[in-house]
Amino acid sequence: MCFKCGKQLDEEEREFCRDCAVKKHNFDRGVAAFSYSDAMKKSMYAFKYNNRREYAGFYAKELIERYGDIIKGWRAQALIPVPLHPSRYRSRGYNQAEVLAREIGRQTGIKVDTETLVRIKKTTPQKELNDRERNINIENAFQIAKNGVKYKNVIVVDDIYTTGATVDGCALALKAGGADRVYFMSVCIGNGF
Repeated sequence: MCFKCGKQLDEEEREFCRDCAVKKHNFDRGVAAFSYSDAMKKSMYAFKYNNRREYAGFYAKELIERYGDIIKGWRAQALIPVPLHPSRYRSRGYNQAEVLAREIGRQTGIKVDTETLVRIKKTTPQKELNDRERNINIENAFQIAKNGVKYKNVIVVDDIYTTGATVDGCALALKAGGADRVYFMSVCIGNGF
């Protein structure tokens, strides 16, 4: 797997996927439990849009079983779910990243912080955009709440990682606010562009 983002590699001798070999990311490292296959697309759709919040327990268990030692090594003081814009939260009724983060926190004992990072820009769903458009879409979408970042090491939690634009936007804001290391965990990882 890619040493930076965790994508599966086609060639064993490579350390980084094609995306991470050419792109500078704001996050330090990340892991994902599953490739974004057709079966996982259906599962993620149900989790995200059909209120199947109970799936979070399985997703968290898989992440922890596969990457528990790596996660411990990160010495994270908080799990920070990717925030939804308030309007999207109202229409969906919950934040799937927060549901996942709370389950990971329950299973690991790591604190979940939903106050530090806020989404201030209503963005277009990333799945509808190409790589360049994703970066523009997420630009200045996140900011740190007035209390600032109280942690040096944090893990951003999201449902799907494709190009890294969302996690990079979160990491940029968190590091500007005082975090030293920003890692990520996601349920699925796509191929990028």
